Amino acid sequence: MSEYLLSIDQGTSSSRAIIFDKKGKVVAVKQKPLKLHCPRDGWVEQNPVDILNDTIEVIRDVIGSINKRAKNIVAAGITNQRETTILWNRKTGEPVYNAIVWQDRRTASLCDELRKTGIEEIINRKTGLLLDPYFSATKIKWILDEVEGVKELAEKGDIAFGTVDSFLLWHLTSGQVHASDPTNASRTMLYNITNNEWDYDLLDIFGIPPAIMPVVRDNISDFSQIEESVIGQKIPIYSLIGDQQSALIGQGCVNKSMIKATYGTGCFVLMNTGDKCCFSQSRMLSTIAYRVDGKTTYALEGSIFNSGTAIDFLGNNLGFFKDTKDSEKLALSVDSTHGVYFVPAFTGLGAPFWNPEARGIICGLTRDTLPAHITRAALDAQGYQTRDLIDAMQKDSGFDISLIRADGGLVANRYMCQFLADIISHTVEIPKVTQATAWGAACLAGVQAGLYTSLEDTASLWRAERTYNPTMDNKKRHSLYDGWKHTLSKTL
Repeated sequence: MSEYLLSIDQGTSSSRAIIFDKKGKVVAVKQKPLKLHCPRDGWVEQNPVDILNDTIEVIRDVIGSINKRAKNIVAAGITNQRETTILWNRKTGEPVYNAIVWQDRRTASLCDELRKTGIEEIINRKTGLLLDPYFSATKIKWILDEVEGVKELAEKGDIAFGTVDSFLLWHLTSGQVHASDPTNASRTMLYNITNNEWDYDLLDIFGIPPAIMPVVRDNISDFSQIEESVIGQKIPIYSLIGDQQSALIGQGCVNKSMIKATYGTGCFVLMNTGDKCCFSQSRMLSTIAYRVDGKTTYALEGSIFNSGTAIDFLGNNLGFFKDTKDSEKLALSVDSTHGVYFVPAFTGLGAPFWNPEARGIICGLTRDTLPAHITRAALDAQGYQTRDLIDAMQKDSGFDISLIRADGGLVANRYMCQFLADIISHTVEIPKVTQATAWGAACLAGVQAGLYTSLEDTASLWRAERTYNPTMDNKKRHSLYDGWKHTLSKTL
């Protein structure tokens, strides 16, 4: 009898439920788009009720799609968009405000004020992060300060905070469990990544009552079960993990110096640094990759805020094509960008620049510029942005890099993948299991369920679907990258 794993993958642009067999083959998948709300410039929100209801809907749908085989689901894992911040009433389960999404920049001025006090060095030393609106701490503070009555309820212990993993877990277990995991906790700017605990000094600095924080458990744990009243059957929840760390595991990058890059709404590059926390000198993030059996594995991370959104922008806003899949054909209809560069800094620049005020720029336009040139430039930007991160990681870690494993929606674009390999001058591998983020959470749950002996056991299942080797000559590579850096200087 086949044994199945349910992965609940709640991302920025959609909620998905995927059923895998133990070899990583997708048995069934259901997905529902999730709407973003932008009430002001730089503000990005989502309705937490939509997040929950959509997630429950896709779980029910995917279970229903396999009929009687649903009884073979032995465990579930949850992976989620990180940093997105939700506060809810413990008594009613109702959110007190919309979810403030990781892309939101409303607290940029607060971060600027705090930076003047010299606190960023303390934050970096304790959390491995930089003082930025990206992370959860200032989002929590904003809700406590700006939403009437919430601070008073929080001080009485009636409010719960959670990133999306905690919010879903709380509701899927009918309010029985308020917990998180080290990967999501390490992205709040409130978690001490060397001591592996909430940092009370930081909670005090941001004016956040400790009572609202979830308990932090290992990524592989018995987090209770999804209640039958919620989805129609009981399924044990054996893992929680942030989406990018989940993709690291799903890509089999469980050994030191291995790198994965995920190209979704944004682009996130993680390097496994082993049991040593490598604090960056290049404005990369030091973060927890995963914690299993009390043993912590760390990573260096570079975050690009806008990746797939650049291609969506060309299709949805400018009408260059009806389907993002058509971007490859359009890009290949010309032999170069004709000198055009596109920096998709719609919501500021992430690593290694960390400039929340930066905005997007299309540079080098001439009378002969076509939509094809701009589209090609938007795809090229994925390679340039990745090189910015790879160069910084190599400098920080001292590790030799030979290849990266890439996943996410954009890796279906073969032109983008080849340019990526060319501009970073490293081999790029695309996995057979393209749902790497969801697969990582399933792997963790599978270890707890006894389907695998270890994460190394799951990594042995990894196989490449396609491989891209660099073919561009050094002179052209350097010339193109110099042009990118020149355009970046205009953006900054």
